[in-house]
Amino acid sequence: MLRFTGLLDAFSEPAFRKVVSRCIEEGPKHVILDFSAIDFIDSSGLGILVQMAKKSQASGGTLQIVSNPRVKQTVKLVRLEQLLPLKASLEEALAAIGIKSSEVNP
Repeated sequence: MLRFTGLLDAFSEPAFRKVVSRCIEEGPKHVILDFSAIDFIDSSGLGILVQMAKKSQASGGTLQIVSNPRVKQTVKLVRLEQLLPLKASLEEALAAIGIKSSEVNP
């Protein structure tokens, strides 16, 4: 799981791309992005999320996104909810990949 805070915009997108791409390439198969503390996401951020979701699927994995109301509203506004698997909590994201939260080390 990767936890992010602050903004996902054109300025932060290159660093985000580098970190998430490396995680997808090196494993694990399923990646969870915790966006519960993200304050803002723009079109650059949405674009890289779509790219990372596709990259994860191409490598046989999944990308789960723990969202917050702001991120969820932005994703729905541009109608990307079918491409970006938003989850309300870490437990929901873990369940989506078949892991119980009790099986995860704190």
